[in-house]
Amino acid sequence: MYPSVRRIPRAAIFAGLSLCAWAAAFAAEPPAAAGAAPTRRNAVIFVADGLRHDSVNSIDAPTLLALRQRGVHFANSHSLFPTTTTPNAAVIATGHYLGDTGDFSNTEYVGYPIFNHGNFGKSAGTPAPFLENDEVIGDVDDHASTGNFLNEVTLLALAREQGFNTAAIGKLGPAGIQDVTQLRPVGGRFAVPQTVILDDSTGKADGIPLAPEIRTALATAGLGIMPAPRDQPAGTAATPGTLAANVGQQKWFADATTKAVLPAFASSGRPFVLLFWSRDPDGTQHNQGDSLNKLQPGINGPTSRAAVANADANLRQILDCIDGDPALRASTDVFVTSDHGFATSSRHEIDSAGHGSHGYATTFTYAGSDGKPDVVPGWLPPGFLAIDLAHELELPLFDPDSQIHGDGAARYEPVDPTKPPSTVSRQRPALGNGLIGGTGAVQDHPDATIIVATSGGADLIYVPGRERAMVRRIVAFLGRQDYVGGLFVDPAFGAMPGALPLTAIALEGATQMPRPSVVVSFKSFLLSPGDLLSAVQVSDTALQEGQGMHGHLGRDNTFNNMAAVGPDFKQGFVDALPVGNADIAPTLAQVLGLELPSTGRLRGRVLAEALVGGPDAAPFRHETAVSSTTPAGLATVLQYQEIQGRRYFDTACFVAPARERHARNQLCTATQESGRAR
Repeated sequence: MYPSVRRIPRAAIFAGLSLCAWAAAFAAEPPAAAGAAPTRRNAVIFVADGLRHDSVNSIDAPTLLALRQRGVHFANSHSLFPTTTTPNAAVIATGHYLGDTGDFSNTEYVGYPIFNHGNFGKSAGTPAPFLENDEVIGDVDDHASTGNFLNEVTLLALAREQGFNTAAIGKLGPAGIQDVTQLRPVGGRFAVPQTVILDDSTGKADGIPLAPEIRTALATAGLGIMPAPRDQPAGTAATPGTLAANVGQQKWFADATTKAVLPAFASSGRPFVLLFWSRDPDGTQHNQGDSLNKLQPGINGPTSRAAVANADANLRQILDCIDGDPALRASTDVFVTSDHGFATSSRHEIDSAGHGSHGYATTFTYAGSDGKPDVVPGWLPPGFLAIDLAHELELPLFDPDSQIHGDGAARYEPVDPTKPPSTVSRQRPALGNGLIGGTGAVQDHPDATIIVATSGGADLIYVPGRERAMVRRIVAFLGRQDYVGGLFVDPAFGAMPGALPLTAIALEGATQMPRPSVVVSFKSFLLSPGDLLSAVQVSDTALQEGQGMHGHLGRDNTFNNMAAVGPDFKQGFVDALPVGNADIAPTLAQVLGLELPSTGRLRGRVLAEALVGGPDAAPFRHETAVSSTTPAGLATVLQYQEIQGRRYFDTACFVAPARERHARNQLCTATQESGRAR
């Protein structure tokens, strides 16, 4: 339940005092008597979405750098693959790898057309929805037998059940995932959650409702109940994207955190767990307009750097609030992470020498609604993998994100790159996703032979009929494509040339969600040898060349930023052991005195070496897994680290194994150095 919120005098808001300190002065509980049990800990998790480890510097991110120096710097940190937002949000929330949570990517096949039961007053939509949406998450929850599509208990849910105040604030989608069952609809609509959830949709008709106490706290702080809108146009193939960071929206979230939610929590006298998810630098790096159709400066230009500074400012505001109250500082652990790294998008080049892709989809000119090209001629269009695969298999292609209606029935719009777009046919999928085969009918059990869900630097391919011969054809075809950087296949189909099993990357586990049959990581390369900030990845995206993307299995994407500070963490300690997002929930659960239950076995570890009194080091190994080779002599080479039975994935590439250590333009060779302590 929510704490009783005291009305804050408006004069106090504008006084030069820390609001956290002001609220603590009115704490409901008296000071502990001598010999009493120690104060229960609080925890803050700060996620800077898409922040690369090497983007942290004294100019753009002084707060993040100082936190590294003050507390624990995790110098060998890891995102989970696919390196996208909602999978890593689920990992941070539960401490389980993707094979257990079933959150495989931002867009994934869920087995039915979303909203087919009419939740939220919507009609049946795509069977491959984008999960950065509260209503989508709620609907997927509603279809899960347990009411929890992740099938694991989250840290916030456990803390809430044990009497902690809880909040998830920031980016739409990953915030709600932190207490995912609170999004399950009741009577087709959201109920008021027991965790405070503030995101892009707060205050809107389709948003998660607020408890009266929190509405009052926001109003008293002079904030209103709706964040500023995000105003960051992505541009087009001919016009650049945004030149400004997402300052206004994120300032509202930071103000809501420090002027309303934390004061309310402090005044209750109960411990709390709060997660703040900063959309920047991710959102700005995606949409930045510094580098239209150019690989340089890519996501290293002034707009992206401003986004790093924006996230840093949000963190500074939260830390100032906590540090302003000695009692709060003494009882609060702060864990900073990023869900994934980033790279500059290529929609053409497949290596640093400038060679372009020659896939089937590149042979057409794609026109927009105005008749002008909306893809640079000869470049990869959004949905190139679905287009290429449908052509290879000689099957019809449909766009799951676009419907046409006729004769009282809804159908997904056909896609045919050989024909100009019309009112009943598209040249390419709108978002890149594709339904291959079948009739295109919108029905509870889609009849597509293959579903392609795009994820930027990686695509997921589902074969619902489980035909082994079809999966073999798909893998064999992909093994011949010049944009492929790694192949992984469901082990139920047996070993296949060029592909490693999903078990190698922890994508097979206890989940009840549909598991992809094939996962493709696209090619990547470095413009400057040894510099991960210069990384470029082939991207199946509607964004432009030169903008930012993530998703693939490369060290530029897996090397996220992680650090921690607080009473339970060592001071001035550099942790050289492999760590990852799956380790956050188990570690914080231990310091909070909680025990996370578990359904699956793909769990992270407690970061004992980072905790006060823990060992400074432990043995770990660098390992390499190599698939069998294709007829052309190529194999998927996976490099990872292992400690206490957990794997931390560094990078993968698709090369001739004998040449792996000398492969030009591949990130495999950068792993050993970039993954070690700096």
